[in-house]
Amino acid sequence: MILLILAFLGGVLTILSPCILPVLPFVFARADRPFARNSLPMLLGMALTFALVATLAAVGGGWAVRANQYGRYLALAMLAVLGFTLLSTHVAEWTTRPFVKLGNRLSARSETQHDSIWSAAGWGVATGLLWAPCAGPILGLLLTGAAIHGASVQTTLLLLTYAAGAAVSLALALLIGGRVFALMKRSLGAGEWIRRALGALVLAGVVAVAMGVDTGLLTRISLASTSDIEQTLINAVRPTPVAASPTPKVGDALPIEGEFPSLAGATQWFNSSPLTPESLRGKVVLVDFWTYSCINCIRSLPYVNAWAKKYRDHGLVVIGVHSPEFAFEKDPANVARAIKDFGIGYPVAVDSDYAIWQAFHNEYWPAHYFIDAHGQIRAHHFGEGDYMGSEDMIRRLLTDAGYKNLPGGHVQPGATGAEAAGSGDAIRSPETYVGYARSEHFIGGQMAHDDSWQYRAPNTLQINQWALNGNWTVGAQSAALDKTGGGIVYRFRGRDLHLVLGPGKDGKPVRFRVTLDGKAPGDDHGADTDADGNGTVTHQRLYQLVRQAHGTGERVFEITFLDPDVHAYAFTFG
Repeated sequence: MILLILAFLGGVLTILSPCILPVLPFVFARADRPFARNSLPMLLGMALTFALVATLAAVGGGWAVRANQYGRYLALAMLAVLGFTLLSTHVAEWTTRPFVKLGNRLSARSETQHDSIWSAAGWGVATGLLWAPCAGPILGLLLTGAAIHGASVQTTLLLLTYAAGAAVSLALALLIGGRVFALMKRSLGAGEWIRRALGALVLAGVVAVAMGVDTGLLTRISLASTSDIEQTLINAVRPTPVAASPTPKVGDALPIEGEFPSLAGATQWFNSSPLTPESLRGKVVLVDFWTYSCINCIRSLPYVNAWAKKYRDHGLVVIGVHSPEFAFEKDPANVARAIKDFGIGYPVAVDSDYAIWQAFHNEYWPAHYFIDAHGQIRAHHFGEGDYMGSEDMIRRLLTDAGYKNLPGGHVQPGATGAEAAGSGDAIRSPETYVGYARSEHFIGGQMAHDDSWQYRAPNTLQINQWALNGNWTVGAQSAALDKTGGGIVYRFRGRDLHLVLGPGKDGKPVRFRVTLDGKAPGDDHGADTDADGNGTVTHQRLYQLVRQAHGTGERVFEITFLDPDVHAYAFTFG
């Protein structure tokens, strides 16, 4: 319910967003007509179409993208006809003549005949196909959820609620605007000129949308930014992160946090046939929620692996639940490759539909749930760290279950590369997403959404600021390089710099070169680069590009891609 309210308020605020400007002429073109038979059906058609198109986009298939593009072309043609009919009564008479029998009223002739609700709804559908609202924090949250979880009733409902909020704010503006137009007609006798002015504005809107002004230039202009307001709303309803440790106080009994939920929602299993809570009775179970491009998960995996090996003959069953963050992590082949690369030998449930995630009411990567031999959750731990406490919890549950002669000591994996523990720098740079849905600290102007654009990084960046160079198309989750020679610049603080990257649809390797403060990294190169900064993107995963040999520090990182069609998703630091 809270998320629905947040989505509605985000929609209401879109009237203050610059990206609403190109569609305003389409909305106000019928403002002088009865609201219930004209404006209301149009706004409903607009809201429903936007929700449908956004939901289909979550499917991620090329057919959905092409269908939406063809729909936009048709909508542009329809609205261009509307503009011409408003400009000229002769054009209006000529264009409406074939549609009289169908009850369509496309122009001023509707003033003397009954308005058609279906005609108004049709214009709303056309407007909905063209409407591309600026992705502020709230819409970014909804689009990211849709992209991760895919098309569903929940994502459609949230997007529809967002569109309904926008429709409400536009409806209020229309009610006021309609009265103003009526007053101008009566007092000035300027009805014909108002109609022509609206026609000119509609045509201007068609041209603006056709040229990509709504998704390009206007996203770079902050006429009345709502980002701060939206972020305040999100922060107000977002639950406070839970910092849970499995280590109980001495002498305290362990709480019962719930029953072991079903694992039936797994879409696939690796290293095991499907497991059930019932089949695991008598065993102590550690459930580890992870996703293979998450640096926090990667750094905790050596410990989970070590526990699985150490206690597998002493009553412990470890189950990895792979719940993806990015769409490419839903690909079973990618998950299988990651399991092999990380040397995971325990059972892994592929949770691409988030059924197990939701059954546990989980919200974190990584998340560890400790389940006793009776199938009851007795403790949990979110995030990295406290590995000794986690192992002590495993030992306690095994002892309570009657297992004896447990191996002593605590595991010391001695991990290297990206799996090695973080630097512990409390002021290291934050996780930074490249896609516009969750992007922060971007200094190269506002991003053009889903549209190819030429970017140029400024000469100077402050700490935690980043920018693009070259031709990029920035989507909700990632940015795709359109031409060879583009790159990304980031002024960061930390010992390690990681970047989630992937090649394009053709899977061709993409070469790149990394510099630090304008020079080759030398001894500060990461596991996926050499001392000269050279590396290759071969598949979709996290790449460690920098590991400073002498500890944490502030540096200017730049990566230049020597081939096109690379996708960049997110930076993380250690």
